[in-house]
Amino acid sequence: MRTFGKWLGRTILLGILAGAVYFFGFLPAQVEKSRNAVVGDGPYPVSETAQELHMTLTVGDWHADSLLWSRDITQRGDRGQVDIPRLQEGNVALQVFTAVTKSPAGQNYDRNSADAFDNITPLAIGQLWPMRTWTSLAERAIFQADKLREAELAAPDDLMIIESREDLEAVLTARAEGSKVVGAILGIEGAHALEGDLANLDRLEEAGHRLIGLHHFFDNALGGSLHGQGNQGLTEFGRAVVAEVERRGMVLDLAHSSPRVAEEVVALTDMPLVVSHSGLHGHCPVKRNLPDALMQRIVASGGTVGMGYWADVTCGDISPAGIATMIAKAVDTLGEDHVSLGSDYDGSVATAFDTSELAALTSALLDKGLTETQIRKVMGQNMIRVLRARLN
Repeated sequence: MRTFGKWLGRTILLGILAGAVYFFGFLPAQVEKSRNAVVGDGPYPVSETAQELHMTLTVGDWHADSLLWSRDITQRGDRGQVDIPRLQEGNVALQVFTAVTKSPAGQNYDRNSADAFDNITPLAIGQLWPMRTWTSLAERAIFQADKLREAELAAPDDLMIIESREDLEAVLTARAEGSKVVGAILGIEGAHALEGDLANLDRLEEAGHRLIGLHHFFDNALGGSLHGQGNQGLTEFGRAVVAEVERRGMVLDLAHSSPRVAEEVVALTDMPLVVSHSGLHGHCPVKRNLPDALMQRIVASGGTVGMGYWADVTCGDISPAGIATMIAKAVDTLGEDHVSLGSDYDGSVATAFDTSELAALTSALLDKGLTETQIRKVMGQNMIRVLRARLN
């Protein structure tokens, strides 16, 4: 009986150890592979004219969640949609990396509770993030900024974090001289990362964050989410944060904010506003895409809307031709100066192509009849204009 007890104890211990090895060693990678799949029929055709044009573009993307995952972005990965080698293969000059800090269980576009179980907590634990991140949203944003800083130190010729207009111009100058350096801008997807304390904006700014998204999938201390429990507007704290973002020379992102919040921000501010990753309601009439008339008021600030690459905002067609069709419609609706790229790469969405294949999108835009001038604006110049207007 004593021998059986010892055997049982060892068996249970081995089971616990095996479970821990799987949870910490293999599960996070499996989750990412399933959440950020590339499902298209590529490689897609790229005309010689399109390839030549693409290599002369300054390409920028307003939104990727790559820092959320346990992966070295300085190395070409076998999962996910963005890393530095693939950005270089796609001739991408500027990439916004956003810190995701909270995501409700049962996440959907219609209605979520801020009190729902948070999916990021087990992911942070499973990926062995520092213990301080297990309970603090601000620490999660700072940790993800630190990850990007470590990548910059490991690959200084390939990656430079942009915190100022001077940094932006340094990246653009280097690329004009033949460098393949990628300029990275840090942002937060949802200002719940401030934890209701304006002093945390100082900490996030010091960590390098320059783009502030007010909301994600739930209402927070700033006001209503597009996917919250009602079309709530800004709170007093939300108005204070918006004012500070404008004062500090940061970029304000209205992706995931409620229509009422967006309208109030337009009324309160005098700066170019961004909707970092979205689609066009007139092309795909779903809740995730704000109404066209509201988008027009947002971009009248001098801002821009980043067009996403996933099925929910495109109404299903996520091929380069499908994304190009949406972009062409957005150019007609919002104007060629107000449309950008906002992939939502590595944001728990399936796409038909990763960032290395962006020449196929340039080719599809040419096929849709966009001019070279329009393509240059959409692929990066509109983004650069906003960054130059906002960064100090």
